[in-house]
This record gives sequence, structure tokens and C-alpha cells, in this order.
Amino acid sequence: MFVVSKLAIALISPLGASLFGALLALLLAIAGRRRLAFWLGVVALLWLWFWSLPLASNWVRGYLEDQHPPIAVQGVPQAQAIVVLGGGVSPAGYGEPYPNLESGADRVWHAARLFHASKAPLVLLTGGSDPDHSATSEAEAMRQFMLDLGVPDHAIVLEERSRNTSQNAEHTSVILPEHGVTRVLLVTSALHMPRAKALFEALGLEVIPVAADHEVLSRPWWRSLLPETSALDGSSRAIKEIVGRLVGR
Repeated sequence: MFVVSKLAIALISPLGASLFGALLALLLAIAGRRRLAFWLGVVALLWLWFWSLPLASNWVRGYLEDQHPPIAVQGVPQAQAIVVLGGGVSPAGYGEPYPNLESGADRVWHAARLFHASKAPLVLLTGGSDPDHSATSEAEAMRQFMLDLGVPDHAIVLEERSRNTSQNAEHTSVILPEHGVTRVLLVTSALHMPRAKALFEALGLEVIPVAADHEVLSRPWWRSLLPETSALDGSSRAIKEIVGRLVGR
């Protein structure tokens, strides 16, 4: 199911959908349906171009991120635990000494800020990995980063089995009651927060969202009209979140 879900995500992404449309156009052309193939190819190209524009990418990402704007640490209420979702740190591979920080590593850094501000006494890090390629779980990789940020080991709990957000919520909801926790500060990227919050709340937890890693930035208007690979990537991730939320419902 994990592989199937990844393939489905790739297909609904702007790049995947455009490539699939181009492939269909090629097959139609070979079959002699050249007029239909031409227009399908045009639609596939325009679809790819549109979602490559920062204007379009910022619009769809902003729809998600605006639901949970940045909050200063001082304004975050108290809770019993801080739950940090995986996705910001890549575990070290075999033979590698250290994990790698990804673009979403702000979530781990922000969780450390919350802990040092005494917003909660416990930090739960959630995220597994593929043991064929990773020497540790993602939760363990985040733990190493948290230790470097000054969070004591006795305050950290790991959930190392999950491979996606739904499993993050499922496995975490089993661990937290063992520590008497029902109210959490949920820390993840702003783009990811609406879907993650809904999944955790569906399992009976009281969730206070603390979003990090906001991506939509102000820029000159003319740059918003120039296609960028980073904009295409952002569009793909936002569409994944929206479709995932609709499927979850």
C-alpha cells in the first residue's frame, strides 16, 4: 500500500499528470487520432506551465498555509507534550555518520524552541524509515538534532514505525496515553498542518497547531510570472495535501 500510495501521489502531481497526458497524446497520435492527440498535448503542456508559475504555486500553498500563520513562541499555550512529525530530517544511510537536514527541518528547530520556553515537558518525535536504505529511523535522526539543540534525552520519546502522516497519528495516539498525554502541541510544516491536525483530532487528541516552515514569500510581481522548478515542487506538495485531506474525509 505504501508503494501504491506513492505512485498515486506521483500521478496526481502536475508533473506526473502532464507526463501521463503527454503519453496518452503520443499513443493517440500513433493510433491515428492526431487532432485529439494535439489538443491533449497542448493541455498537458499548459497544465505543467501553469503549476510551474510562482503565482499559481503561491496561491495554492497560501490556501493551506494561511490556515495556520506563524505564531511567536510566547503566544503558544501550554500543553502536555510536543509532537513533531517526520519529514524534515533524512536518516543517515549505512556508512554515513550523520543525518541530513532537509527544507522542513525548521519544524524540529521550532519544537526545540517550544521545549526551551517550557511549553511542554515532553517531546515525541514520530517517523520511521526504510531499513534497506537507512541506518536509523527518522525519529532517531530528529533525536540527534534535538540533542544538539539542547533538549535533554530524558524528555524525548520516539515513535519509529510510521511511514506516512496517517500512521504518525495512529501510532502516536497509542504512545501518548502511556504518558498521560491528551493535549499536544503539533509541530509540522504549515503546508502539511491542515491534514495532519485533522488526522490527529480524529483519534481523540486535543491538538494545538504550531506550524513552522512557511514557504510563501513576497517577491517582485514579474518574478511570479516566470516558471520555476521550485514552484512546480511546491504546487505538487500542496495538491498532494489537498487531495489527501479530501480522501481522508
